[in-house]
Amino acid sequence: MTETLDRQFPCAQCGADLRFSAETGHLVCDYCGHENIIDLDHTPIQELDFRKGLEEQLSSEQIEITQVTQCTTCGAQVQFERDIHSDHCPFCDSVLITDTGAHRHFKPKGILPFAVTQKDAQDALARWLGSRWFAPSGLKKYARAGQDISGIYTPYWTFDAETESTYSGQRGDVYYVERYVTVMTDKGPRRQLQRVPKIRWTPVRGRVRRFFDDVLVIASKALPKRVSDALEPWDLHALVPYTESYLAGFRAEGYTIDLRDGFAAARGEMDLQIRRDIRFDIGGDQQRVQTVDTDFDAVTFKHVLLPLWIAAYRYRKKTYRFVINGRSGRVYGERPYSAFKIAAAVLIGAIVMAVILMVLYTSGALDTVVIGNGQFVLPDIYYPNTRGY
Repeated sequence: MTETLDRQFPCAQCGADLRFSAETGHLVCDYCGHENIIDLDHTPIQELDFRKGLEEQLSSEQIEITQVTQCTTCGAQVQFERDIHSDHCPFCDSVLITDTGAHRHFKPKGILPFAVTQKDAQDALARWLGSRWFAPSGLKKYARAGQDISGIYTPYWTFDAETESTYSGQRGDVYYVERYVTVMTDKGPRRQLQRVPKIRWTPVRGRVRRFFDDVLVIASKALPKRVSDALEPWDLHALVPYTESYLAGFRAEGYTIDLRDGFAAARGEMDLQIRRDIRFDIGGDQQRVQTVDTDFDAVTFKHVLLPLWIAAYRYRKKTYRFVINGRSGRVYGERPYSAFKIAAAVLIGAIVMAVILMVLYTSGALDTVVIGNGQFVLPDIYYPNTRGY
């Protein structure tokens, strides 16, 4: 069992704390400027047996213990250094008081190091915030002031599986019949010959196979699925073997979705692809899939960490998240709307329209017509080939 309660990354030159630089890909000392090279591990990332993982039959080398604090608001489990006693949750901005809680979990097998710098992330976030229409003034000030943004590694599962699925269903082939129908023309109803499509359904059975590689599932409940989906795609081919050096200067979140539930989510993604394969295998113009029976074999998994830049903004007691993919710079944001600004825009628009109509009316370009209990302003139309209007 690996103890990781005290992560320290001392500079080889002066002994000060190091941080990982997304710009250089190495550890940098902010005190003396010395760059500490990370030794790259070219060993292939190991996949773990899924059944053994469920039964906790993996070796102690695959398990680690980290000090975590669980946010009581959003449920995130965030790792802190031992000398930090209070902070804010990067996911919801709630105040956290660190404790001595320990999280026993599968050790990460792979990691995607940050490739987007904090400065670039702040600039991207400022552009996004500044471009929001009808945003509250506080949000605009937050953008101009240089918002606080945190780098955090978020846990994911990846799953591999060999699948074989037997199915039953129906194949639909379109054919046409000719019949006379009555249609309306300028000269009245007429009988017309038309080709009418029909479908011939044929019972089918079959089998499809597919190998799934690195089906990605977020292992955190702190971010809604719509947020994690919006940040995709991830360049998983760039995963490197996990080493703690990449965590220098960043936080890491412990997973809150366990291995079993993670595979259930992954299987949902696999089932969708299998059904697409079945429809393709059935062929024809339309398909009906009635039964599917899938065998999963050689299922493996790994726990990986992916980089996110996160900022949180509170408006009227509600938290809004701004999340940036730490590899591609892709931005996802939740934003509040200012009811005052929307109402003001509607009012100004109504006033401008009223002024335009008034000017047109006083110039004689509009007539006022009363219909029933309402009053409607209609334009005058001039026909040059008639007498007057």
